[in-house]
Amino acid sequence: MTDLAEPHILCVDLVRIFSADGVEVQALQGLNLRVEAAEMVAVVGASGSGKSTLLTILSGLDTATAGVARVAGHDLLTMGGRERVGYQRRTVGFIWQQTSRNLLPYLTAAENLALAINVAGTVKGGARAARIGELLELLEVAEFADRRPGELSGGQQQRVAIAVALANAPRVLLADEPTGELDEATSASVLEAMRRVNEELGVTTLIVTHDPTVSEHVRRTVQIRDGRTSTEVLRSTRLDEHGAEQAVAEEFAVLDRVGRLQLPHDFVASLELRERVRLALEPDHVGVWPGHEGAPPPRPREAAPAQGPVPSATPSAAPSADDAPRRRGRHAAPDPAAGDRPAPDGGAA
Repeated sequence: MTDLAEPHILCVDLVRIFSADGVEVQALQGLNLRVEAAEMVAVVGASGSGKSTLLTILSGLDTATAGVARVAGHDLLTMGGRERVGYQRRTVGFIWQQTSRNLLPYLTAAENLALAINVAGTVKGGARAARIGELLELLEVAEFADRRPGELSGGQQQRVAIAVALANAPRVLLADEPTGELDEATSASVLEAMRRVNEELGVTTLIVTHDPTVSEHVRRTVQIRDGRTSTEVLRSTRLDEHGAEQAVAEEFAVLDRVGRLQLPHDFVASLELRERVRLALEPDHVGVWPGHEGAPPPRPREAAPAQGPVPSATPSAAPSADDAPRRRGRHAAPDPAAGDRPAPDGGAA
């Protein structure tokens, strides 16, 4: 029996080490991730950041070296062969980047769904035809039910692929670069289809991608850098002072269980941080200053007044109190450059 409050995807200090010819490569270096039930999250990162390794572990195609990886109550590090097969058939649905890997070329769209349903064994008899029709209708490809993949466009193929991934009524849907082979307009329509599936079916959805435009279609974006989660961008809508609805994106640095976080590259470059840094605990924030030889020392914190709230005295060499946290609220459309686009390696504190 699992805790009802447990998220559908939980990774704690996840490590994956690959060995070849006596050389070890750490693809994941203590990654932490939490995705709640029915949430839709995008994981972004540069090539080699570890995002694809994460997805193969969550799909049951690979096993982590150490840490915790749980999906919908299944412990992915300890499950046996029989549980793994059942997990892949009934708990998770998977969408590959290459459309040719999602569909059998000699079967029609409806036949591809029927095959997936038969393998999962979740629906039988007349209910199977109804399930096929519902999924094709939801993905807006019902009119192509009798067409083979070669007779469909790239976007239509990927919509059918999403329907196939949902055929076993999974609790979690995993997508590996689902728009990687599509143009911008088609990518947007496919992502909107995935969001509609998430909202109407309530299936927990995790999209792994390097495409920054995916951020416009999800409420939460997690960036991976060097095998760890580094930043998160949360999106919401709020009413301004005139009562008008505004889109807001806030960016946060991710703090792990032992207090580590990755400083954004532009922060590191701007202050010329290297090797080590000075830290100072202020009443409402932590100050970070260059610690290399020749760097100016932080100015002593000013004494608090006898009455009233304690002010935060920020040294002139550090960012202002408003700039110090890696948290920003932006109105209008989210800017992919501010956290969704894979960034060069920064520092770590």
